[in-house]
Amino acid sequence: MGLPQVIDVPEALVASYTRNGGDEERAWVARLPRLVAELIDRWGLERDGGLACGEASLVVPVRRTDATRAALRLQMPREETTAALIGLRAWDGEGIVRLLDHDPESSAMLLERLDASRTLARVEDDDLAMGTLAAIMGRLHRVPAPEGLRGLGDVAREMLASVPAAATALTDPADRRRLGAWASAVTELAGDPGDRMLHWDLHYGNVLAAEREPWLAIDPEPLVGDPGFDLWPALDSGWEELRAAGDAPRVVRRRFDLLTEALGLDRPRAAGWTLARLLQNTLWDIEDGRTVIGVSQTVVAEALPRR
Repeated sequence: MGLPQVIDVPEALVASYTRNGGDEERAWVARLPRLVAELIDRWGLERDGGLACGEASLVVPVRRTDATRAALRLQMPREETTAALIGLRAWDGEGIVRLLDHDPESSAMLLERLDASRTLARVEDDDLAMGTLAAIMGRLHRVPAPEGLRGLGDVAREMLASVPAAATALTDPADRRRLGAWASAVTELAGDPGDRMLHWDLHYGNVLAAEREPWLAIDPEPLVGDPGFDLWPALDSGWEELRAAGDAPRVVRRRFDLLTEALGLDRPRAAGWTLARLLQNTLWDIEDGRTVIGVSQTVVAEALPRR
């Protein structure tokens, strides 16, 4: 007998939506079991393994009528879920998980099944892992950006507008100077934000082993902009392990060199757009109530080549 079609929503996902959301979010989580059952019936699927979830999404392993393995992914409809659908359709499996079907109303996706137990973080040779990630990133950047995606120029302008108020929340004058320097770097670059389709969250944990290819990317948050804006998640991969080993600055510098060389990027420009990511992360941290710049942000900034 197969697994039941009606699921119990994982407690971690319920807690995430309860903690971070309101009535709309709680209603969506409450409807999830019925939605999963409806989609399984509509697409002729059969459950094929245990549930998985992140902070915002639920993944249900399934088999299609032709016995191929797939993954049903559900996340509350947001701007980022719409962008992911646009990006996955445009990439069509080029270096990334393939979109097999989707439900426009709920934003649910039926995806190619990858091996979630094997991420690029399991590759012990960091140069090899980073080279693999760089090759995937380059393939993603080469696909022309479709209409309907947000542009980096708008993101940069919004960040710069938020800096004056955010700076007042920082308690350390050195942190306020850092924030100002990063904002200056963004100001220099904002007039030429780029036109490539970016993943925006490509790190070791978002590259999984696959059958169609050895490794494929997952969980994109597509944005149109300069490839340099895509580097920070890779530079920061496995931060806690790097910090514990006391090796973070050297590894970040090495990774930056490998990525910029493999992608053919202008190093000063890539460094500037990486500072933009650090600015973005810090602004988000301040919104969440933090009053100091995170250690990982300062270490990455200091490891970058001087502009």
